[in-house]
Amino acid sequence: MREPTFLILTALAEGPRHGYGIIQEVGAVSGGRVKLLTGTLYTALERLAAEGLVVLDREELVDGRGRRYFRLTSDGLTALRAETVRLRDLAAAAEKRLGVAMRPGVA
Repeated sequence: MREPTFLILTALAEGPRHGYGIIQEVGAVSGGRVKLLTGTLYTALERLAAEGLVVLDREELVDGRGRRYFRLTSDGLTALRAETVRLRDLAAAAEKRLGVAMRPGVA
C-alpha cells in the first residue's frame, strides 16, 4: 500500500470526514510531511471506493458549497489494520538490524 493511501485510510479511522478534513488529517498524521492536493485526494477516494475500502457517507451543503463525507468500510478497516501490522513488522526488523549495526566494532 502506498503511503498516501495508508494516510487517507488512517484519516478515516476515527469516523467520516469530508475532503478538506481528510487533507488536514493526513497533514497532521504525517507531521506536515504529506500535503495532498484536492485532485489527488479525490482520485484516490474514487479508487478506494472502487476497491470497496471507502464509501460515500453523506453529502451536505455548507455556505453554498457541497461537502462529501467518506468513511471506511469493514474491508477498509481490515486493510488498514493489515497494513499497520505489516509496517510495524518491517520497522521492528529494521530496528533489530540497526541495533546490531550500532554495536561497537560493527561497521
